[in-house]
Amino acid sequence: MSLTAYIAPGKVSDRTGDALYRKIIFRIMPILVIGYIVAYIDRVNVSFAKLQMLGDLKFSESVYGVGAGIFFLGYFAFEVPSNIMVHKVGARLWICRVIVTWGIVSALTALVRTPMQFYTARLLLGVAEAGFFPGMILYLTYWFPAHRRAAMVALLMAGNPVAGIIGGPLSGFILQHFAHARGLAGWQWLFLLEAIPALILGVVIFLFLDNRVVEAKWLSEKERAEVVSEIEAEAASKTHVSVRSVFTSPGVWMFGLIFFGMEMGSYAIGFWQPTIIRQTGLKDAFKIGLLTMVPYTAALICMMFAGRHSDKTRERRWHVIVPNVVAALGFVLCTQAGSNTPLAVFGLVLAVAGVITGLSMFWALPTSILGGNAAAAGIALINCTGNLGGFFSPAILGYLKTYTGSLNSGLFLVAACMVASSVLIFTLAPAKLPTLQPTEAEI
Repeated sequence: MSLTAYIAPGKVSDRTGDALYRKIIFRIMPILVIGYIVAYIDRVNVSFAKLQMLGDLKFSESVYGVGAGIFFLGYFAFEVPSNIMVHKVGARLWICRVIVTWGIVSALTALVRTPMQFYTARLLLGVAEAGFFPGMILYLTYWFPAHRRAAMVALLMAGNPVAGIIGGPLSGFILQHFAHARGLAGWQWLFLLEAIPALILGVVIFLFLDNRVVEAKWLSEKERAEVVSEIEAEAASKTHVSVRSVFTSPGVWMFGLIFFGMEMGSYAIGFWQPTIIRQTGLKDAFKIGLLTMVPYTAALICMMFAGRHSDKTRERRWHVIVPNVVAALGFVLCTQAGSNTPLAVFGLVLAVAGVITGLSMFWALPTSILGGNAAAAGIALINCTGNLGGFFSPAILGYLKTYTGSLNSGLFLVAACMVASSVLIFTLAPAKLPTLQPTEAEI
């Protein structure tokens, strides 16, 4: 008997659904959140390594900016095929491969000595990690209907601020206390030690993550039927049904452009936050790490509240626009801080909370219209197009920092990008989730 024989399509009561999805949340979300924490730390720990690395290796700010951003060229090139592989072979095997590979590459970054070696290591890290985040977004579409997904995306992306809360002090501690231990610099120990969790997590995912609802033996057959029927009923309302339609859809490309502007802000934070704090006059790496906890803690609170509120109201557009505008204001405040560390940290609170909240809310928009192979390709296409902002943001800020001596002009540019994305969202994105009824509407 098929699973859907147990329940009529789309007829899951709220009370039954809440209990069922709570069970799913406690089973799979801890693994996904920990994965995102590890991924984000390994991606941006170079921002702390920079505090020692540039002096030891005689790199310029421009070399650092290009190296930090070149990660996203490898990410861009391999993200769509990697995400399609998630859909084809299953998240358990493919995400395990992704995590173990990036852990190895991250550890080997400790061996770089020249700018070209640094560029190569960062490029290979992007290739290795390609497909992880969009693979997780795709994975959520297999387990949660759209009206529950914003809170799940927010929970997944809670890994971003939690990574900042954990990674900042941890990186600062390693830099300060492991410097010159066994003949290695503090920044080398940072790459080596922070790569270990990725290797462990890869094994955990292979052993404990189920690819689909139908494989989840920890759910009863009736529970599996309820989830499958609700997701299948929702699938009928989605616009794109083929991979080709994704690549020819102006709406999908526009989502990529919107995401590009938001990622300009995200990686201005990810790769330059310790530098923004240090340029106020604070030199101690561990204290800088502790101060980075403050903006990420605020971001964690804001994004979780926004995710719940967005799902409750089923409103999406303003839940992205408002955080983007707040982030832009925060970047502008950072340019006015000078030697005022509290003002710089307050500006970073607004910037980090706005960026992270906006990004977590953004993904509810494209996933509401994409399904099947189209979801795999569309999510990856939007993510990799937007993540080119992750290349341009640190590269441009590094260039401007080298030739002007200040991050201010770069931060004004990033603020403008956040506002531009808000304008595009207001103009083009739907304010409400589509209903479960079939529709011919196109974004």
